[in-house]
Amino acid sequence: MQPRNMSMRGAVDLAAVKAAAEAAQKAEQARAARARQAQEAEADGVAAPSAGPLIFDVSERDFEEQVVGLSAEVPVVLNFWAEGYAPAEQFKPVIEQLAEEYDGRFVLANVDLRSSQQLAQQLQIRDLPTLLAVVAGQLLPLFEGPASEPEVRQVLDKLVEAAGSQLGVVGEIGARSGRGDVDSELPEPVDPALAAAHDALDRGDLGGAVQAYRNVLADRPGDVEASLGLAQAELLQRVQGLDPQAVRTAAAERPTDVDAQLAAADLDLTGGHVEDAFGRLVDTVGRTFGEDRDRVRTHLLGLFQVIGAEDPRVVKARGALARKLF
Repeated sequence: MQPRNMSMRGAVDLAAVKAAAEAAQKAEQARAARARQAQEAEADGVAAPSAGPLIFDVSERDFEEQVVGLSAEVPVVLNFWAEGYAPAEQFKPVIEQLAEEYDGRFVLANVDLRSSQQLAQQLQIRDLPTLLAVVAGQLLPLFEGPASEPEVRQVLDKLVEAAGSQLGVVGEIGARSGRGDVDSELPEPVDPALAAAHDALDRGDLGGAVQAYRNVLADRPGDVEASLGLAQAELLQRVQGLDPQAVRTAAAERPTDVDAQLAAADLDLTGGHVEDAFGRLVDTVGRTFGEDRDRVRTHLLGLFQVIGAEDPRVVKARGALARKLF
């Protein structure tokens, strides 16, 4: 039997299972607990605990606690299976081996159908095995029925890419297996180029700061500190010289005007109205299509970066964005 592939756009809203704010709170509590454990382990001279397992079992009793909150940090793949059902038993080691190989880009939660029949009914599981994913509190169908390893790998690659590019949920490679770079715990040397960019931003030289951060990212595209600095400098540069009253009037009068909504969201954010800024752009995503929608989504992800990926308001907004996109 060939797997019946499901569209990545066929998402099911999990708001009834857990509100996005609650997911954010639990994710933040888990991160804080791991940070404390790592500090205690370092003080005791023992190995720090990992962020959690790559593969674990979950049932309907602990679904909210183990899956929905975690999905704000890393894509969670659900594998519905049942002991004694050959197609599901044969598929289980395949998906588990892939979870080990992807090493934290997603985590795998095995769900035994027999002990979680109510959850399976709620999620409309019709065949075994069935793979679903939860990202930022949203349920994304992947496929149902037996599948080969190359087919599964293709679906997982699309999931990981969509979670990162559209919602900014990226699993940390090696954080759970302990196979991460051992040198990553050493303090980074001071980078003169990055220090110069920070100095330009502090002086209010926004054009100089933007260029300096871009120079750093040209050499090191994954530099988180430079990415954050660039997002902040570009935001301040965009709102420089704007007439707040005129911008807000235009946004109120023209709700489908992308430029007006982006400018108003920038002002909201710089004025400390973070949730208003996020809510405005999430609503605009729901009112736009094609290139306009992608432009608003990209702008919103940039504002997420300014605030910080772990901020509960960002996690909540990611969930709202997912409901609009999928």
